[in-house]
Amino acid sequence: MFQLTVEDVFAIKGRGTVATGRVETGTLRVGDAVAVNGAAVLRVDGIESFRKQRDEAAAGDTIGVLFRDAATSQISRGDVLTAAGGTEVTTPGVTFLA
Repeated sequence: MFQLTVEDVFAIKGRGTVATGRVETGTLRVGDAVAVNGAAVLRVDGIESFRKQRDEAAAGDTIGVLFRDAATSQISRGDVLTAAGGTEVTTPGVTFLA
């Protein structure tokens, strides 16, 4: 199943919102639906890696994901993008007893 942790988010005038990060698991293709933290579902309108357009990305790839219909406020650094309809996302954390 696809999973990417968002490293940065920015807007490109006339294009849309871009979320960057490294694909942790799975494969992402243009046209796929992804969930942001298991909630908001967005459609992937483009994938770019090192200034080259791509049709898909796989685990280990560092990419930018274009969302034409998303506002920058919908995605934040640290958010997790997963395949829509997949399993629930758990946020990693640290627990300790003092």
